[in-house]
Amino acid sequence: MKSPFSRRRFMQWLAAATGVTLASRSSAHHTPTHFEDDSRHHIVYQLNKADPKYISHILFSVGEMIRKYGDDIEIVVAVFAEGIHLLAKHPRRPIPSELREKASSLNLYGVSFHACGNTMKALGWTKEDLVDFAKPVPIGVEDIMLLQEKGFSYISW
Repeated sequence: MKSPFSRRRFMQWLAAATGVTLASRSSAHHTPTHFEDDSRHHIVYQLNKADPKYISHILFSVGEMIRKYGDDIEIVVAVFAEGIHLLAKHPRRPIPSELREKASSLNLYGVSFHACGNTMKALGWTKEDLVDFAKPVPIGVEDIMLLQEKGFSYISW
């Protein structure tokens, strides 16, 4: 079910009120994907490196797609391997706080962040080691495959 307000309208309000370019919507009722919203566009981004420049490029692209398509896009960021430190409460790799905050902001704006269970297992992590908005999935690559089978375009760099 769609949120009672549009992401675009809320983003405009927030930008006017605070100068921030990304807005939020409550994640309390946000599901990992919102297929029932019938978004026209669906993208899954692969994020598998802990390099800040790499992460920044992906999050920027995600933000641009939200700005362009508003409520008419479903975005999942599939996070695994070294990239999983972006979703850690206490990352073991140097992930700048600005990137962690940007990921949180994008999530509040409807972007889903899926954390690879295999990577978590290899690190000895549980769901408690992840930020609240991260959704663990059993196998990150399988998640990408299943999303593609549901019509998501796969983006990697």
